[in-house]
Amino acid sequence: MKDTDFKVIKGEVKERIDRWISHYPADQRQSAVMPALRIVQEVNGGYLTPELMDEVAAYLGMQPAAVYEVATFYSMYEHQPVGKHKICVCHNISCLLRDVDDLIEYLKEKLGVDIGEVTPDGRFSIKKVECLGACGEAPVAMIGKEYYGNLTRERLDELLESLE
Repeated sequence: MKDTDFKVIKGEVKERIDRWISHYPADQRQSAVMPALRIVQEVNGGYLTPELMDEVAAYLGMQPAAVYEVATFYSMYEHQPVGKHKICVCHNISCLLRDVDDLIEYLKEKLGVDIGEVTPDGRFSIKKVECLGACGEAPVAMIGKEYYGNLTRERLDELLESLE
């Protein structure tokens, strides 16, 4: 692919990916696959498509299958639309011991969606994740780049109100 063939990797997106590529030896540009996927996911409204992954593969000089392996292995990459506010709820042992399942059910009921679905207004989606690495504040959720710990139903209500 020529640079002019890229639909997403151009302008500011290309500059951001190139900054990551510059961190690695010239013959190792594929090492920037994770940040490249994150960047194109971000500019695509929060999820990846096969076309976007193909574009990343072509730009980094990788086989598409190698990019798909990364994009499907790590939970931070989405493959279908997500809400403007993706609520990632930790579902590991510390959070489970602190009744996170009750909070997940409460969120599902309050928002009217199941795990992996988007509210009709496109504002919220819920994702169950393996671990957010904040066990001392269990139960924990991440919304955007912010962590919220010691969650209760009341705290979730406050958070959702602050996002509306």
